[in-house]
Amino acid sequence: MSTHEPPADRDGRPVPSGADRPSRSAVVSEAEGVAASEVAVARGAVAETTGTVVAEAEAEAAAAPEAGADASGGSAADGAVTGSEDDSAAAGEPAGHRWTRDLLWLAAVCVAVLLVVNAFVARPFAVPSGSMEGTLQPGDRLVVNQLAYAFGGHVQRGDVVVFDGIGSFLPYAAEPAAPRRVLSGLGLAPAGDTVFVKRVIGVGGDRVTCCGSDGRLRVNGVALDESDYLFPGDAASSVPFDIVVPQGELWLMGDHRSASRDSRDHLGEPGGGTVSEDKVIGRADWVVFPVGRWTSLERPAAFAATGRAGRHGDQG
Repeated sequence: MSTHEPPADRDGRPVPSGADRPSRSAVVSEAEGVAASEVAVARGAVAETTGTVVAEAEAEAAAAPEAGADASGGSAADGAVTGSEDDSAAAGEPAGHRWTRDLLWLAAVCVAVLLVVNAFVARPFAVPSGSMEGTLQPGDRLVVNQLAYAFGGHVQRGDVVVFDGIGSFLPYAAEPAAPRRVLSGLGLAPAGDTVFVKRVIGVGGDRVTCCGSDGRLRVNGVALDESDYLFPGDAASSVPFDIVVPQGELWLMGDHRSASRDSRDHLGEPGGGTVSEDKVIGRADWVVFPVGRWTSLERPAAFAATGRAGRHGDQG
């Protein structure tokens, strides 16, 4: 019987057999596992290196524009900061405060315009009595045109005027203090009892008489037809008079003659009942209240025939 010796390996050691001998698949698997591990390690190293490079590149790319902006756009950056501060300051003011400030400015402008108009252009007045009934009623609100006689103009016969009666209709009254005159002129103080409204019958140089056989007033010898404005049932005057109006003065009468104290009642007083043109505040041009009485005040046509050559009261 022959014996069988197992074959020897290349290093002289016997080749394992049975369970001691690794299978080919195990050897191959082990070898493949080692190779895969080495590959994974290599890939990790490459990935790490690549990530570091990419990160450094991104950092450099981000730093480059900032450096460029610092180098070339410093002033723009400063301006942006300033604008931001301004926006912040504007945004810091509440909208309600801005609205209130604008409203106050608007109110101040309106008040200033109103004061200027009231002092130099037109002023409101209330009719206090019935002395002008037939044309005006007690409580009527008038708008007085203060520019009617400006720029060389003169009071005309037939005009309804508002005037200061101190020195004429109130011959012994003292002039008010300067502050009150200023406030009254601006409409900030009441006119008081020194302001009157009457109709102009005669101007400087006119001869006014009452009454003829027909019961009419005569101006420069011409009888006046006063039916357009005289209060119904009233006579032209119950007081006879014959006067030549001094230059620069006016002869004034109310339309409700029986209820009016006017130039006739002051004939024997200082000033002789006439009123200086300088005391005229303005011409009453409109009745604006009550609404139902809204109307303009026109000069009656009857006065057109009373003018005499060279008199500034002549009608044009």
